[in-house]
Amino acid sequence: MSEELKSNWVLILSFLFIMTNSALIALEQYWFAVIPFAIVLLFMAFVATDKLMWFIVFTTPLSLNLEALEFGGVGMFLPTEPLLFGVMVIFILRVLYDRKYDMSVLKHPVTIAILINLAWIIITTLTSTMPFVSLKFLLARLWFIIAFYFIATQLFKKVENIRLFFWLYLIPLACVALYTFLHHSKYGFAERPAHWVMQPFFKDHTVYGAVVAMMFPIMVLLFILKRYKKYRVISALMIVVLAMGIIFSYGRAAWISLLIAFAVSLIYLLRLRGSFVLSATALVLVVAGVFWTDIINTLEKNEQDSTSENLGEHVQSITNISTDASNLERINRWNSALEMYRRKPILGWGPGTYAFQYAPFQSSEDVTIISTNAGDGGNAHSEFIGPLAETGLLGALTFVFILVMFYYRASLLYYRLPKGELRTIVFFIILAFTSYIINGTLNNFLDTDKASVPFWAFIAMIVAIDLHSEKFLAKETEQLEK
Repeated sequence: MSEELKSNWVLILSFLFIMTNSALIALEQYWFAVIPFAIVLLFMAFVATDKLMWFIVFTTPLSLNLEALEFGGVGMFLPTEPLLFGVMVIFILRVLYDRKYDMSVLKHPVTIAILINLAWIIITTLTSTMPFVSLKFLLARLWFIIAFYFIATQLFKKVENIRLFFWLYLIPLACVALYTFLHHSKYGFAERPAHWVMQPFFKDHTVYGAVVAMMFPIMVLLFILKRYKKYRVISALMIVVLAMGIIFSYGRAAWISLLIAFAVSLIYLLRLRGSFVLSATALVLVVAGVFWTDIINTLEKNEQDSTSENLGEHVQSITNISTDASNLERINRWNSALEMYRRKPILGWGPGTYAFQYAPFQSSEDVTIISTNAGDGGNAHSEFIGPLAETGLLGALTFVFILVMFYYRASLLYYRLPKGELRTIVFFIILAFTSYIINGTLNNFLDTDKASVPFWAFIAMIVAIDLHSEKFLAKETEQLEK
């Protein structure tokens, strides 16, 4: 009898699962049905981490932010964040057990910048005014960085995995953009529905526009790569879908970010010296400072509202700082963050706490018709000003240090590489990353999986190419010879 049970244990367990699950479904309890999938994913995490990582990449554009699962005011993205948490735990256990990791990655200047930033976030979490909120922020930052920087740098030792990442992220993103376009068409592409037609995949049009704009240069890259010339019709269609997504997102920051990103491309295409770029930037800042009053007076005369459905007028509303509620609310959030920084300039109020703490710091002169005290209207609307309030001056500077090291190493890499596919990949990664950084001056989405996954992955790609470029070039040469 015992031998029969041993030989049929799979059938017995399956029968018990079906009976238990049926009973729970009858009681309107559906959670038990996900257990087989959880077991499969847990198994993959141990024996096929790379496959699980690709699954996470593919599901990121399709993930859902279930507000019903909020705890302590922080939402959960499904299925990505639970999977990332599991990947993080397994990675830490493996490193502790093996007592080793790729030292070339650990010694890289970009890694050092990231670790410094993480160390400061840990310190300010300990001193936070809302410890639980800051702990959730720290954990989320850790699982994004561990998965899509420390693990990803190992995956990106193979350049084909970089290209695979692009396709796995862009295919579902294009599907979401197509869904949004078709959904939006039912409302005549009006401006107001554009704020929510991308739901449930994206919370609103600003994060949707930012992510599509960030990935647009990568889609262009895949279109021009010779190895994918037989897929150019599909690539062209995906470019059109993403372009329409950017246009009809009515995301002005997304439009600006792409324009500036492609303007930055001229620095690399024309091989302008760093000293020239810095001098030109300094000159622009000096001129802006001298004529600041005149610039503000001119901007205040613009009363074109961003609610217009005319795209030309919508573009014109970008510089309206007198009547446009969206622009004025950004100024309100920035001023609130700066006031919070003045109160706690060293340690800040704690990572992730801005939305819950800024209300008392709003000036009556800055409050707009869309202002709120509930902490539910978004964050500080800046990846640079927000950290000032939450983690103090050092928190903001350590984040800027990551960006400086990224551009420094990426630029050296671009100019070092010979003409070919690898340098083209580096070039378009820089453009995509720049698009998000420009957007990040007006918004902040690194607390979301859809922005964080490609953001940290782009950094990991540059580090991996920087460390293994000779091997990549040798393989590229070998393929050309064939």
